[in-house]
Amino acid sequence: MIPPELQSRSFRPYIAASISSPSSSSSYPTASPYSPNSSFPSSSTSSSRSRFSASFFAHNTRIALALAPCAAFLLELGGAPVVTVLTLGLMIAYILDSVNFKSGAFFGVWASLITAQIAFYFSSSLIFTFNSIPLGLLAAFLCAQTNFLIGAWASLQFKWIQLENPTIVLALERLLFACVPFVASSIFTWATISAVGMQNAAYYLMVFNCVFYWMFAIPRVSSFRSKQEVKYHGGEVPDDNFILSPLECCLHTLNLLFFPLVFHVASHYSVIFSSAASVCDLLLLFFIPFLFQLYASTRGALWWVTKNVNQLHSIRVVNGAVALIVVVVCLEVRVVFHSFGRYIQVPPPLNYLLVTVTMLGGAAGAGVSALGMNSDAFSYWAFTALTVTVSSVGAIVVGFPVLFLPLPAIAGFEFARFVTKKTLSSYFSFVVLGSLIVTLFVLHNFWDLNIWMAGMSLKSFCKLIIAHVVLAMSVPGLALLPPKLHFLAEICLISHALLLCHIENRFFNYPGYYYHGIEEDVMYPSYMVILTTFVGLALVRRLSVDRRIGPKTVWILTCLYSSKLPMLFISSKPVVWVTAVLLLAVTPPMLLYKEKSRTGSKMKPWKGYVHGGVVVLSIWLFRETIFEALQWWNGRAPSDGLLLGFCIAMTGLACVPIVALHFSHVLLAKRCLVLVVATGLLFILMQPPIPLAWTYRSDIISAARQSSDDISIYGFLASKPTWPSWLLIVAILLTLAAVTSIIPIKYVVELRTFFSIAIGIALGVYISAEYFLQAVVLHALIVVTMVCASVFVVFTHFPSASSTKLLPWVFALLVALFPVTYLLEGQLRFKSILGDEVGNLADEDRKLSTLLAVEGARTSLLGLYAAIFMLIALEIKFELASLMREKSLERGGIRHSQSNQSTNFALRMRSMQQRHASAVPTFTIKRMAAEGAWMPAVGNVAAIMCFAICLILNVNLAGGSNQAIFFLAPILLLLNQDSDFVAGFGDKQRYFPVTMAISAYLVLTALYCIWEDTWHGNVGWGLEIGGPDWFFAVKNLAILILTFPSHILFNRFVWSNTKQTDSSPLIMLPLNLPSIIISDVIKIRLLGCLGLIYTIAQTIISRQQYISGMKYI
Repeated sequence: MIPPELQSRSFRPYIAASISSPSSSSSYPTASPYSPNSSFPSSSTSSSRSRFSASFFAHNTRIALALAPCAAFLLELGGAPVVTVLTLGLMIAYILDSVNFKSGAFFGVWASLITAQIAFYFSSSLIFTFNSIPLGLLAAFLCAQTNFLIGAWASLQFKWIQLENPTIVLALERLLFACVPFVASSIFTWATISAVGMQNAAYYLMVFNCVFYWMFAIPRVSSFRSKQEVKYHGGEVPDDNFILSPLECCLHTLNLLFFPLVFHVASHYSVIFSSAASVCDLLLLFFIPFLFQLYASTRGALWWVTKNVNQLHSIRVVNGAVALIVVVVCLEVRVVFHSFGRYIQVPPPLNYLLVTVTMLGGAAGAGVSALGMNSDAFSYWAFTALTVTVSSVGAIVVGFPVLFLPLPAIAGFEFARFVTKKTLSSYFSFVVLGSLIVTLFVLHNFWDLNIWMAGMSLKSFCKLIIAHVVLAMSVPGLALLPPKLHFLAEICLISHALLLCHIENRFFNYPGYYYHGIEEDVMYPSYMVILTTFVGLALVRRLSVDRRIGPKTVWILTCLYSSKLPMLFISSKPVVWVTAVLLLAVTPPMLLYKEKSRTGSKMKPWKGYVHGGVVVLSIWLFRETIFEALQWWNGRAPSDGLLLGFCIAMTGLACVPIVALHFSHVLLAKRCLVLVVATGLLFILMQPPIPLAWTYRSDIISAARQSSDDISIYGFLASKPTWPSWLLIVAILLTLAAVTSIIPIKYVVELRTFFSIAIGIALGVYISAEYFLQAVVLHALIVVTMVCASVFVVFTHFPSASSTKLLPWVFALLVALFPVTYLLEGQLRFKSILGDEVGNLADEDRKLSTLLAVEGARTSLLGLYAAIFMLIALEIKFELASLMREKSLERGGIRHSQSNQSTNFALRMRSMQQRHASAVPTFTIKRMAAEGAWMPAVGNVAAIMCFAICLILNVNLAGGSNQAIFFLAPILLLLNQDSDFVAGFGDKQRYFPVTMAISAYLVLTALYCIWEDTWHGNVGWGLEIGGPDWFFAVKNLAILILTFPSHILFNRFVWSNTKQTDSSPLIMLPLNLPSIIISDVIKIRLLGCLGLIYTIAQTIISRQQYISGMKYI
């Protein structure tokens, strides 16, 4: 029947008229919800607005299940260009949304989708893929429609659209429910055909059509209708509160019934009448969706046809009987006689008659039971006779001995009695007799065959199948027992799941059978593993909702059924069992303690430790599976460091539910968890050498690493030492431990000193051994440099009483070490290498390689010092911002001290309880504010040196790239307000150095290019085609000068940060066009484009300032 919240009063006669009629009925329509004259489009705009309620879109999950896989499939078709364009666009939209520019974010999303669709057309080549222009155009239209529906779904997430355009929101919701079933079923079928082939494509389309019809065509109430109207007449919903109108429901029905059939005819038109099986395909593709439509009518799917319950019931019975007969007859021809004809022991033509009686009788009995038409005495005896007949005739069909025919007859009688009378004794009698029947059938047909399947004999497999069937038949009866005996059903379900896992593991991981010396492959498809998994999970959920099984059984069954999925990707034989153990160890906080995690009674600490130990043990048992997965992914055996890193990272991630759900209030647990995960990630990235005593060498791992293919193909390769990676790992872990306050360097000055020196030494030795292994003399200088940098950063962030006086000297030493190290590196290495070859200057190759090595080492040194100065500038910028924030808070605290006295006292007491030495850092920060006047100057020097070194690296590595300045200029945002640096430079002028640096860099490099092309170019070539000559220089210099006004005006605007009242930027705009059109130097063209952008940006910003000022006024 239709869901209660959607039922009208005609569907619910138990509601009294006096109760269901509100006093203010005149303000609401009184038509029945199934009245054909009160559809959604008939409501006026004003009435829609009055009944509109802006709220969260309630059908996001339903839409996501349909559109998210479609989007993933389209991204796979489009490739990297579509992913790149979409990622950049969505990042821009996210940034706009984060700054509360909602309309910009909305248009950003749509612009991203449109741009991605254009990129999709250029990268997918659908016409060449389908080798047909009409099919390619149709596929392109389908992709564009999918993209549009994704945009419509994204639009519903913006609350301001709901408030400002309610009619548009209702239309978008209706559009989604009307179009998504067509699009999603087509895309899903397309993806399935791409994976498994075209042979059964129409059946795939039929299945997806049924799924999405159930999700979207069943009547749903709009998310944006007011709750008062939904509750009208005690739950009766008017037609215009449904999302879909009768027109869309009719189109969905036509699509469900005819689209798979038409698709099959179009794709198999040459063979549709070639055989009886082909004709049965046509009938099945129509009548199976027809039967599904009739079943869906019990949930209100045919509300648009009629509102009379008796008429709907008549439609279901009559049409269902006809459709059931056709489907059963077609299944006989298409499935039974085609695939299972060898098991039919009755000769023709009697076999057709008996099989038809069995299948039609069984289908009729199932239909009668589903519709509840066996309640009276006559229908009871008719149903019993039908069940006895079906079971007896079915036993004759499969060759059951005549002597034992009473067994299936009695079993059918007991089953019919259970269905009608709900007698448990009858059901268990049916189970016993059914088990005997199955056993006799298996013994008669398979017991004597000498076949080995999945590494075991057929007799052993028959035993497993019989036990599996008996357990499956016992579950329904045991589930109906009183609650005290539900443990029997739980034991039966767990045994059934274990047996299913064992059978599927054997069949899937032992893919060969042996029969009289012939080896072939057993066809146990992967979709059967997926199907049994999800059917089992659905059964567990249903039994849990009905309270037939307890939470512990739900936990065990969920882990067992889910553990089958990894064997689709990993071929290890024990993968099912080790995965089950891992899931049993990880999921208790989410499944077993679900109710406790919502209340104050959390998991006790000792239980947390026990669960953590179990997780570690399960990861240890899972190590070989991790090894095989990494070997499959990399194509070769992973190193010990990589394997250990994945084990550590998985241990940390597996403990996340324990900490997040039950120990979220324990700060130490979170910090330790971060350290564990970070350790695993570092091992994965660095892959340090592991001592043999720490490694585990099983047979699988040893066999994988004894292969000599790499040596035979590549020979012996010289490997660089990997032990320095341990130093980097130690340095990073010590830093994380200090940041998370596991190491209390914030409150102990001596510990802070040892920590900074240890970090500096570790990083210095790592850099020396990894990048400057041959320059032994410079190791001491590099270590001293890293120690100075570490001490400066640590004591700037956590100052001590005397650090403010010593840190400027540390920075001065660091600056002095830069040129000394840079110059000594080349000189010492050159002398050490060429010292023995003074008399043999003919070795030019040796000298050239040495010079190249010196240049590479010096470039590495420049990169190292650029990173150090960048870190120092960032740290000083952060500290100065913290001081300014503290100063503003102190001013606000003085102003509001009396009103917030009690609150501040409570916060102060809580802070003192959590940090017993909180007064120490407060004192040092204030003292640093008084004695640290050097900080802005030091930060500015560090930022400028970092910027200068990066410019040098740009010239050496990228040849002076034009694009690099746009990435390097933001470094100057780290400049601080300093009267000694530039008078008047403050926070409002923070963008001036960036824009000024970009303009100056491009102007200077443009002048250099003109000078170089004029004085150092090939004069003959230039004179021949009008290249570098005096005319060239004068023309480009003049064009370059024309770009100056826009840049000067914009940089002045950025410095003053005041609204421009005149139109001088727009007047100077045309001066940039000659540089774009007729310039020969790319940098001048870039200056012209920047001038246009600067002018437009200045105009927009000035207008925004004017609008903001007017709003303020």
